[in-house]
Amino acid sequence: MEPLKRAINAFANAFRVEDLRKKLLFTLGILIIFRIGAHISIPGVDPKALASFFSQNKDNLFGLYDTFTGGAFARATIFALGIMPYISASIIIQIMGAVIPQIRLLQKEGAEGRAKLNQWTRYFTVVLAAVQGWGISIWLSSVKVNVNGVGASVLLEDFATGAGNWGFRLLAVLTMVTGTVFIMYLGEQITSRGVGNGISLIIFAGIVGNLPRSAFMEYEQFAAGNQPLMIEIVVIALVVAIIGFIVFIEQANRRIPLQSPKRVVGRKVMGGQSSYLPFKVNTAGVIPVIFASSIMFVPAMIASWFPNTGWIESFAAAFLPGHVAYSVIFGLLIIFFTFFYTAIQYNPSDIADNLKKSGGFIPGVRPGRKTAEYIDNILTRITLPGAIFLATISVGPLHLKDALNMSFYIGGTSVLIVVGVALDTLRQIEAQLHTKNYEGFLKHGRIRGRMAS
Repeated sequence: MEPLKRAINAFANAFRVEDLRKKLLFTLGILIIFRIGAHISIPGVDPKALASFFSQNKDNLFGLYDTFTGGAFARATIFALGIMPYISASIIIQIMGAVIPQIRLLQKEGAEGRAKLNQWTRYFTVVLAAVQGWGISIWLSSVKVNVNGVGASVLLEDFATGAGNWGFRLLAVLTMVTGTVFIMYLGEQITSRGVGNGISLIIFAGIVGNLPRSAFMEYEQFAAGNQPLMIEIVVIALVVAIIGFIVFIEQANRRIPLQSPKRVVGRKVMGGQSSYLPFKVNTAGVIPVIFASSIMFVPAMIASWFPNTGWIESFAAAFLPGHVAYSVIFGLLIIFFTFFYTAIQYNPSDIADNLKKSGGFIPGVRPGRKTAEYIDNILTRITLPGAIFLATISVGPLHLKDALNMSFYIGGTSVLIVVGVALDTLRQIEAQLHTKNYEGFLKHGRIRGRMAS
């Protein structure tokens, strides 16, 4: 209850600070724009026919993808691709940094290098979005919905056949690419002018936007007598337990003790204080799950390029959430990206050098190379359980859907992203509140100083 109480207090106090209130309202406004765009259909698509197709094919290849887009994909809206092309582009650029010297140098050049890499990522996002958009346009052209025993297209009559079909494909690609670029712009605006990480918050908004519909579907199952009361109680208990477990692990950290040397300045003895260097058990946060999820969408995207091709659809079907192949590959990808992203975020040699320059040291460990080796050993030991935790919480709940006959995915991945992003955003709000308080104290001290003079 204490973290919840602290979060509520931080949120309430944030609206009392004018600058922070403006940032929160700006962030909320951007997210509202994103949700509005998730309901504007691509020209040429019959939304009712497409909704009928998804209701008849609940376990299709794009179910999890639709979760990340907040239902935008199932409605074939202008934001149907979501932010996933940008995430995929970011993954590829970061991995290329390990093998291409030029990219590796840019990664080490600080703000200027990051700006250049961000520019390349944006260009690559457009390319990926165009490729994915073309595949989806082909898939939409081939989708047939069962109406009174007859297969009907999900496209409007003027776009369904002939030259109109090619016009639809080009229009759909242009619309979806523009939508992805606009979402990318919205995310960057949140990061620079709002509160929190913009890309993560957009994914957060997409997942949360689907929760009311999922809850209503589950209630309909219960009201129709298809779901016993005891199963519903078990589902609620599992969701609460998963959220509690995620919060517990997200707050856990390993503290490395630090000591600063004593220094004599004039007649005073400075330093000699003890502190610690904290490392979270889940050092990489939700980024590995987002990265791995974007990779797992690839089979479905490839299948969309070759509609009505039996062996390709069978291959892609093996990557549906809940299947063994999906679970194994998804879990391994999460573990890989956890170590990969941790290695990018934390460089033991740089940490050791910074400690040496500041005069700090770890008791019992020699400064320099020995300190770097010690930190690297600690990071490896805490990253492994963190990676296993991410893989377990993301893969495990997927198998409960069929076991409990649920109408929606219990979504360990979704819950992990929602909880992780919410905690990170609250931490940023708290940090800004502390900054404002300190500024208040300083201003108060300056006023008192003027009055005394």
